[in-house]
Amino acid sequence: MKFIKVEVSSNIATITLNRPDALNALNNDLIVEIGASISELDKDDEVHGIIITGSGEKAFAAGADIKGFPELDEVSGKALSQSGHHVFNQIENLSKPVIAAVNGYALGGGLELAMACHLRIASENAVFGMPETKLGLIPGYGGTQRLVHLIGKAKAMEYILTAEMMDAPTAANLGLVNSVAPSGLLIEASRDMLYKIAKRGPLAVSKAIESINASVNPEIDGFELEMKFFGELLASSECKEGVAAFIEKRKPVFRK
Repeated sequence: MKFIKVEVSSNIATITLNRPDALNALNNDLIVEIGASISELDKDDEVHGIIITGSGEKAFAAGADIKGFPELDEVSGKALSQSGHHVFNQIENLSKPVIAAVNGYALGGGLELAMACHLRIASENAVFGMPETKLGLIPGYGGTQRLVHLIGKAKAMEYILTAEMMDAPTAANLGLVNSVAPSGLLIEASRDMLYKIAKRGPLAVSKAIESINASVNPEIDGFELEMKFFGELLASSECKEGVAAFIEKRKPVFRK
């Protein structure tokens, strides 16, 4: 991989965006590399969760790489947007939990990448924003949709139209991030969250992710899906072990 680094330790994979000289700006090749890595990690039974973060202290990802924008026309611009949507949807629908560990700037495409993850933990120095209207553009990797789902229509409208940025405490108050960690403890806090999730039933975690995602998909009846999965899980060996452990007052032993 040219633009990212992938490491696996103690059943957790860390994908690090590795363009520090460009503040980890997202070019199309980097996005394609993320997609390829996600596909491989999804197949690896030894990987129970994934962290996506940026190299250096300055930025998670300071937006898309706009240097190539002057060469794009309507057709190639839409194709670029579709490429980002494909990979970010892939992350959002992954059966394993994915946490964005946001260090420094998460702007434009960087914020869109973070929002595609299931959970977001920010460092104290994190800064979030959608600056696209400053360029005469709109977010192109799902930002106009996911920001609404996370912080509500009114606030999403405000931050996208004004292109104003928000700090980590504000992002936490709005529900954009799950928690804020000291800068030096960001990855540790992210790993702790994944370790906690790893203690739960892996099939239940997978079905919970799929059910929650259905709540914002107009093509899926989330209530019907929830009932279906509830029945399937109730009949599963995983649930039988969880219930038995509860009754016997012991910790469950789930197969990974």
